[in-house]
Amino acid sequence: DVGGKSTYLRQGALILILAQTGTFVPANEAQLHVVDAIYSRIGAHDNLALDQSTFMVEISETTDILRHATSRSLVILDEIGRGTSTTDGVSIAYATLKYLHDKVRCKALFATHYHELVPHVVPSLAGVQPLHTAIYEDGEGGFAFLHKVKPGICERSHGLYVAQIAGMPDEVLETARQFAIRRCSV
Repeated sequence: DVGGKSTYLRQGALILILAQTGTFVPANEAQLHVVDAIYSRIGAHDNLALDQSTFMVEISETTDILRHATSRSLVILDEIGRGTSTTDGVSIAYATLKYLHDKVRCKALFATHYHELVPHVVPSLAGVQPLHTAIYEDGEGGFAFLHKVKPGICERSHGLYVAQIAGMPDEVLETARQFAIRRCSV
């Protein structure tokens, strides 16, 4: 998690646990609710022994959360719907967030790269506050993840930067950039 979003989600849960147990909370000020449970769906793994793909594990864990979380729970979800097609994935992500908002009515931290959710979520779900991880770009291909969270939305993902950090060959990165430009202009 180069940009820090999964870490941010985990920190939210850990701070809540610290506060609820009466322990020091690393903040100047915090308004936290007492919760009955914390539910988390972060990371990707399969369970081949039980014939479960990565996506099946993701959806099974999410289903368990949707069935058991209450209005007094904290739910943290990272990248729901990423294990399937974009259309199905964004639809599952939207429906999950809407269900948590409308039916469960819990506190939630919900991270996604599906930018197309924002126009549907922000106006239709009261109380949803979009945040994004900040990045510095120098305009010449240089960048730095700032490890800060800011209000608003991120207009695009930074997967190509992560690929660059991982050492992907320049030729592959350039082909990916060109493909992204063509895809966005369609």
